[in-house]
Amino acid sequence: MSHNAALLRLRGVTENAQRKEGRARAHVPLQGSPKGLVARLSFRYTKRRFGQMVEPTAAASHHAGVLVAMGSLETAVQYGWKKLDPTLRWLAVQATGMQIGCSWCVDYGYYEGMHRGIDPAKVRAVGSWRTSDLFDERERAVLEYAEAATGSPAEVSEELAARVRTHLTDAEFVELAAWVALENFRSRFNGGLGLRSQGFSDHCEIPVRAVSAEALA
Repeated sequence: MSHNAALLRLRGVTENAQRKEGRARAHVPLQGSPKGLVARLSFRYTKRRFGQMVEPTAAASHHAGVLVAMGSLETAVQYGWKKLDPTLRWLAVQATGMQIGCSWCVDYGYYEGMHRGIDPAKVRAVGSWRTSDLFDERERAVLEYAEAATGSPAEVSEELAARVRTHLTDAEFVELAAWVALENFRSRFNGGLGLRSQGFSDHCEIPVRAVSAEALA
C-alpha cells in the first residue's frame, strides 16, 4: 500500500465531509477563545508556528498544567534534540504515528516532510517501506526500530538493536528512542481525545484527497 493510500485510510474517505457536518468531533470541546495567560500565550505561539490553531493545543488548553508540561517538553525538544539526521528523525516519527493510527499526526507529518526537504518519494512511500527500494539500510533499520519500539509490549530484539548501532552513535540511538517515545505520547494523546487530521496535507503539491478510492484496493 502506498503512503498516500495508507494515509487516506487513516483519515477516512469521508472525514472532511464529516467534519464539515459536525459528526467528527473531539471528545472534549476545542477551545476557540483561550482563557488564562498560559492558554493565550500557547494560542499565540501555535498560530505563529503553524499558521492556524492546532487541535492538540486547543484540547490541552482545558488543563494549564498539561499545557505547560507539553509546551516545555516540545520547546526542549526543538532546541536540544539535534543529533539525529533530520530524515531519520522524520521517518521514525511518521512510522510511529502511522502504526498507532493517529490521523492528525500522519496528516501533519506528511505536510512537514514535504516542506522540510525530505525526499518527496520517501514521504509518499514510508507506509510501504518494507517493499520499497527507496530506503537504504540505515533508514530501514530506523523504520523497523520505530515500529518495534511502538509495539505493545515494546520488543526491540538484540539483533535489531545491533543493526541500529551499526548506523548510529550512542547519542543518536538515545535520541531515536526519545523521538519514538515522544511520538507515542503525541499520537496517543491525540487519538485518546478523538483529534483527527486538520488537512495540512491538502497544502502539499499532491494532496492526499486527490488519491483515488481505487488506491485502497
